[in-house]
Amino acid sequence: MPRLQRVFLVGPMGAGKTTIGKHLARNLKLDFADTDAEIEHRTGADIPWIFDVEGEEGFREREQQVVEEMTQWDRLVLATGGGVILRPENRRALGGRGFVIYLHATVDEQVRRTERDRRRPLLQTGDPEAVLRDLMALRDPLYREIADHIIETDGCSPRVVAQRLLEELT
Repeated sequence: MPRLQRVFLVGPMGAGKTTIGKHLARNLKLDFADTDAEIEHRTGADIPWIFDVEGEEGFREREQQVVEEMTQWDRLVLATGGGVILRPENRRALGGRGFVIYLHATVDEQVRRTERDRRRPLLQTGDPEAVLRDLMALRDPLYREIADHIIETDGCSPRVVAQRLLEELT
């Protein structure tokens, strides 16, 4: 597996980036980190609060700073937020510094996995499914643009997806 020392997970909300990433890191004997968790740690505030106070643009600024730094860490599996690929600078950092895995989940699966999650600011609307469809239409080509490998996550447990990744990539 090329660039095995830095593995970056991208994909939509509900694809399982954090949970799969933890399994993958353990199996590869690498550290695990999550860009959203790092932002929360550094600010002392949760993501919904940052969105409320600073808006999406403020959050994206913080996210870009964290991605610039964390993509240079060694021996790491990094889970990213679903919108990380919106900024060209993030796509360059991710694609140029590590092995990028796109965890693909259909919109139906995303709806199922996120329907009770109140920590996702972009889904706090009257029609979260429509939001997820719009986000997927915009973001899917960007995920594919930087992906070194794509894996489907629908109907699979995070442990199974991590195991399949290990089999496919090693």
